[in-house]
Amino acid sequence: MKVEETPLPGIGVRKDIVTNSGRRIGTVTQRDGETELIISRSDDPDACLASIPLTSDEATTLGNLLGAHQLVAQLTEDHRDLPGVNTRQFLVDAGSPFDGRKLGDTRMRTRTSVSLVAVLRAGQVQASPTPDFNLTAGDLLVAVGTSEGLDAAAKILRGG
Repeated sequence: MKVEETPLPGIGVRKDIVTNSGRRIGTVTQRDGETELIISRSDDPDACLASIPLTSDEATTLGNLLGAHQLVAQLTEDHRDLPGVNTRQFLVDAGSPFDGRKLGDTRMRTRTSVSLVAVLRAGQVQASPTPDFNLTAGDLLVAVGTSEGLDAAAKILRGG
């Protein structure tokens, strides 16, 4: 897919795509680091129909949510022939007791038999994070395990 990048003198940079349905969506990253999610007219990229300001955390989380789909879809396909093996994603909320703590502090593998296979942060994938990996609010964790184990992992992340 083609990403169109347009310098906006004195403002920043606009990056957008045209979806298969003909919608034009993108971001404006301002010189001061602020980000806006934009929807423009498909026939006129300069005509902005909607602009949603995003904090840095919101932009990171949105990027993780959008990027996780491909990773989870691939893992789901890889485990298609393995009954009882499921893939799920978990968001580390700002109120999580593990925001700012090491993955090993969750003892998730020991307590649930769930394997954390990746962490998506700021659009980047950290594959096979080690126990000393520091979790941060907005991280999207991709885990593999049984339904029961994944339910237990969700409870751990919410309440410790």
